[in-house]
Amino acid sequence: MQETLEQTIGFSAGQIYNYLSENKGQSTFTKMKKDLDLKGNFAELGLGWLAREEKVELAKSGNSIKIKLR
Repeated sequence: MQETLEQTIGFSAGQIYNYLSENKGQSTFTKMKKDLDLKGNFAELGLGWLAREEKVELAKSGNSIKIKLR
């Protein structure tokens, strides 16, 4: 059985959450995306999922976006 798009996004969100937990609760978006090697737009979609659920805080710092667990 093939995963639905929503399941893939949810799985990506879980990977991002676990990654942040293992990295002192924070990272830049660029580093997180490179380290997790999420395909397509799934890093953005997963991060949006977590932001919508209020699990992360996002802040712009110069040209980068910082992500922090709440």
